[in-house]
Amino acid sequence: MTDRNLVVRTAQGAVRGSQGDHHAVFLGVPYAAPPVGAGRFAAPRPHDPWEGVLNATEWGPTAPQAPRRLGALEMTAYFGPGWVRGPDYLTLNVWTPRTTPPGAPVMVFVHGGGFVAGSNRSPLYDGSRFARDGVVLVTVNYRLGIPGFLDLPGAPRNRGLLDVLQALRWVRENIAAFGGDPGNVTLFGQSAGATITCAVLADPAAERLITRAIVQSGNGRGAFTPEQAARVTAGVAVKLGVEPHIEAFARITDERLVEIMPGLSGIDMRTATATDPLIGLSPFSVVLDRQPADAVADGQGASVDLLIGTNAEEGNLYLAPFGTLGTSTTADVEATAALFRPDPARYVCSFRRSRPGATAGELRSALIAEALFVAGSRDLVDAHAAHAGSRTFRYEFAWRSPALGGELGAAHTVEVPFVFDVTDQPGLLGADALLGAGAPPAELAARTHAAWIAFARTGAPGWAPYERGNGHLMRIAEEWETVPGRRPEPSPSAG
Repeated sequence: MTDRNLVVRTAQGAVRGSQGDHHAVFLGVPYAAPPVGAGRFAAPRPHDPWEGVLNATEWGPTAPQAPRRLGALEMTAYFGPGWVRGPDYLTLNVWTPRTTPPGAPVMVFVHGGGFVAGSNRSPLYDGSRFARDGVVLVTVNYRLGIPGFLDLPGAPRNRGLLDVLQALRWVRENIAAFGGDPGNVTLFGQSAGATITCAVLADPAAERLITRAIVQSGNGRGAFTPEQAARVTAGVAVKLGVEPHIEAFARITDERLVEIMPGLSGIDMRTATATDPLIGLSPFSVVLDRQPADAVADGQGASVDLLIGTNAEEGNLYLAPFGTLGTSTTADVEATAALFRPDPARYVCSFRRSRPGATAGELRSALIAEALFVAGSRDLVDAHAAHAGSRTFRYEFAWRSPALGGELGAAHTVEVPFVFDVTDQPGLLGADALLGAGAPPAELAARTHAAWIAFARTGAPGWAPYERGNGHLMRIAEEWETVPGRRPEPSPSAG
């Protein structure tokens, strides 16, 4: 779009944005009706049309959520402001180039936060540098926690996922008015947002809505089974003192739904046929009859280009901020393996053999990473690459943050500021902040950001495709190198 007009007409009505040096931005644009009352547990529907011009120059409200902290690590830049009250929170933000001709590639980002926290108001997800570089960047809010992912009788399943699909339909219908190409849409997400992206890839609607997908530290085997989800539903109903049905839940306030969330930890999700893909870290995930990796193995999403990867020390995020990376014991390692393996002792031995000299904390971190992200990503990338004509790329982000006295390292989430090219944000810098003290390498941010844009623009990030026979991936650090994929451990889904 150009300087002359910061008012854009969508299918629901006109919106007015604001401008920066290289971009225009439209904040809090509704893509679905406000989820209130019983509507919190219904499928999303289009927003009613409005009269006049909607002011889209200020941040909108966020999904109901409890405050979120990670020990000693300052993560406000990641989780954002928390719950900013207001019913009209199913919104998206759009950053668009001011001078690029129409038909720019579109990237749609789904935030993380364990399915219970986060929003598109996080400073990390500032899309101005994507717009500077010729991309229309969209960030999405979706329902979280009980309204978003509780498997509730009488209600459609996976309402948070349905929100993301509704946002993609909004993009297909409206993004050309913002200068984007609705035929070139890349969906990308991180953590819970990446697992949602996996679920979209496995959905029959995927090939009509997206051209490409990027999965940053997600899990192609991260879905709960209906049996597992039913345990959470029963626990929530007991906490609320109501029957587990939509009519009863419709009368419960958002405040009460948020209030009971801390008491839901500790539900044993292991069943006779499934382990807990989140190893107790969250009682919510997408709920599916089949894991996304299995649906993709059968051909779902094979025509969607896929970039997928993990960080080299994902598990450090769950140990270092709590002081347990250096104090973990052999018993802690075995207890972690038991969360997702039927044969924990044998499995720990395989980890020790492949990591000679590793401390107990390093082994425990690697086990957490394998369970939460690595194995499920490996299964998904193999499933996608197996189809003739598919384009599949894999990476490992390995730059080590010096935060927390050097213990954080290449932990979960560390790649996000590099992808968005926002490593200079003050909230990310400091001894106890995500990127640590000092100046992160600007060239690494520029190159990582450019690779994501190249993939969105052309379907190739700048390195060779992944093939099941070699398992190669791009190792992203201050020096980039193609390395063989690590495959010393069997999948956690194996018996």
